[in-house]
Amino acid sequence: MIHLFNAFHSAHGGSEQETLQLYRLLSQQSSTRLWAASSKGCPTLIGENNARRTRPGPGYMPRGGTYIFVGTHWRGKLWPRLAAPPERLIYVYNTMLPNLLENTAKVPPGWPKPEYVMISDFQRRLLGVPAAIHPSPIHLDRFTPATIRPEGALRIGRMSRDTNDKHHPRDLTLYRELADEGIEWHLQGARCIAPYINHPSVHLTAAGTRDAADFLRSLDIFYYQTDTHVETFGRVVIEAMACALPVVCHRHGGYADWIEHGHNGLLFDNNDEAKALLKRLANDSNERLRLGLAARETVEQMYSENALNERLAFYLAPPRHKLLRQTG
Repeated sequence: MIHLFNAFHSAHGGSEQETLQLYRLLSQQSSTRLWAASSKGCPTLIGENNARRTRPGPGYMPRGGTYIFVGTHWRGKLWPRLAAPPERLIYVYNTMLPNLLENTAKVPPGWPKPEYVMISDFQRRLLGVPAAIHPSPIHLDRFTPATIRPEGALRIGRMSRDTNDKHHPRDLTLYRELADEGIEWHLQGARCIAPYINHPSVHLTAAGTRDAADFLRSLDIFYYQTDTHVETFGRVVIEAMACALPVVCHRHGGYADWIEHGHNGLLFDNNDEAKALLKRLANDSNERLRLGLAARETVEQMYSENALNERLAFYLAPPRHKLLRQTG
C-alpha cells in the first residue's frame, strides 16, 4: 500500500499538482491513497480527489506500507506517533526551505530514516543533500501544442500563483517597454501586481481564470522569472515546453537543467538580455517554431514510457530490509 501526503492548499499549486499526477501514475500499479496533511487544506480540492484528512483516530491514519510526503511533513502532529510505522518513508523535497530538511530528519519512534527525492539537480546542488532526482510529473496528453495561432498581436505570457514572490519587480519595466512596441502581455496569476502597472496591452488575470493548458496554447512566447521564490523545478515552464512554446527564462531555476540555450529554449541573466531575446523571437517566427518543436521533443523524452517506469520503480520498490532478505 502506498500513501501520498500533501497539504492540498491550492488547486493551482505545483506541489499539489505533482502529488495528484504521481497518484495517477502510482495507482495504476499499486493500491494508493491520498492524504490531506494540513488542517488548512482546500475542502474542494480535497473532496474532488477523495483525499482523507489526517487526524488521530481509526480511519484517519495510514496503517503501514510506503509513506510518501510531497512538500509537507509529519513534525508537530500527533497522528504519526499513533499510526503504524511505514515500512518505507520517502520525502519529496520540492522547495528551497532548509528548515524543512531539519523537520524531516527526525522521525517518530519506529519509523525508518527518510529517503529524499528532489525534483532537479539544480536543487540538489544548492542544498548538498544526497537524493534521487525525479522531475515533477506532468500530464503530457493534456499539455499539447496549439493547432492554430490566435489572431491579433503577438502574445507573450506567463502563469503562476498570484503572489508577489513569484513576480520580479524588474519585469514591470519590461512589460511596459514591449507593450509600447505593440506586443501583448497575458499574465495569469498576476492580479497581485495590478497596483503597479496599468497598460492596455498588459492583461492581468487571477490564477485559475483559464485552464492552464488552454492558456498556454493561446501564447506565442512563454516568459518566466521570479523574485524571492526560487523555482526548484518550475513545472509551468515544462508545461509550456510541452505545448511547444519557445520559453525565455531566467537562468536561476530547476527548469534550466532541461533547457539547452539556443536549442530548446533561451536563458538570460538580466533584463537587458531578456528584452533582446524577446524582441528577437518576436520578429522571427521560424525561430519560435524551431525552439518550440525542440522543447516539445525534450519534454517527450523526459516523460517517455521508459523514463516514467524507471521513476515509478523507485517508489514501488520494496523496503531495503526486504530486498536484503530476498537476495540473502
